[in-house]
Amino acid sequence: MNYMTNFIYSIPTKIYFGKGQISHLGEAVGAYGHRALLVYGGGSIKKMGLYSTVIDLLKKSSIEVTELSGVEPNPKIESVRAGVTLCRENQIDVVLAVGGGSSIDCAKVVAAGACYDGDAWDLVIHPEKIKEVLPVISVLTLAATGSEMDAFAVISDMEKNDKFGTASEGMKPKASILDPEYTYTVSKQQTAAGTADIMSHTFENYFTNVKGAFIQARFSESLLKTCIKYGKIAVEDPTNYEARSNLMWASSLAINGLLPNGAEVAWSVHPMEHELSAFYDITHGIGLAILTPNWMKHVLNEKTVGQFAEYGVNVWGIDPTLDQFEIANQAIQNTRNYFNALGIPSTLREVGIGEEKLEIMAKKAASMGLEYAFVPLSADDVLAIYKASL
Repeated sequence: MNYMTNFIYSIPTKIYFGKGQISHLGEAVGAYGHRALLVYGGGSIKKMGLYSTVIDLLKKSSIEVTELSGVEPNPKIESVRAGVTLCRENQIDVVLAVGGGSSIDCAKVVAAGACYDGDAWDLVIHPEKIKEVLPVISVLTLAATGSEMDAFAVISDMEKNDKFGTASEGMKPKASILDPEYTYTVSKQQTAAGTADIMSHTFENYFTNVKGAFIQARFSESLLKTCIKYGKIAVEDPTNYEARSNLMWASSLAINGLLPNGAEVAWSVHPMEHELSAFYDITHGIGLAILTPNWMKHVLNEKTVGQFAEYGVNVWGIDPTLDQFEIANQAIQNTRNYFNALGIPSTLREVGIGEEKLEIMAKKAASMGLEYAFVPLSADDVLAIYKASL
């Protein structure tokens, strides 16, 4: 397509960005009710003192708190179901997620499930059934998924080895507090994985068949350059506020509709990675980083080389007078080298994945709309990418 497609763009999320913005928590939550479900993961928010800050601020605003803790890194449907039960038993008005994308994703589907008569898994596989959602507020502690400013959530059923994304406009958080200082305690591995996740979201939107989406492409390139500049700094200097703040805002902008609207394309690498983490429960961003350069190599051809060369010139600063395929291949290698520099493994075997389930995963991934991707992918294509990633 040679022109930008039609779209409707609405971001209802109020962002409180910067140091000390947690002071607005009481008003942000209180605007939607006085009975809150607090959703969080492990003990990290308690170690950093954020948990006690949140509880104190909510108490000062006369907000009753019920807790759902222990949300998994790849949030499971069991946690969602537990949250739905708590919402019903305690007549919850608003769902507050404190943590990274996993806690926020879980909170979103809990908020939808609390307004649905059936099982919450229905809403994961049939997002059209989401008709009403409790208000969601988030306090972000990890720059990665962009869940703090989008309509999406990804939930796993590990018993079935299923991991699916769902979405609804009602699941967009009403407000999100983004204080980069709350990401200072994120580990080097999680910082690296988060950076790779932001870059992958951007890649999925950047490589589109809508030729006239010039401004979206330039936005994408600026976000990729931001990640490349600041990801390594944040890994090496965890309390660098400049790096943390730029990554945090890039995370939100990469998936809040700014990049894909008008240039829509089905995503390629995310469906492939979802199968890896559904079967092996690996860190999402690590899987994306392993697969992405191999996907790029697989789809590089006479038709796509121009876009990969553009990526190489505009993002990596490669000499534009070189042959297009030379630029493209150098850009792909630079991508792999950058992920390696972040300390991310480059093969599936390094994260415990062998050949035994590749065909099953390839068939499942191919059924997730990959025929509509930047370059259509069959199960055989996915299998080839998996094997190249071993």
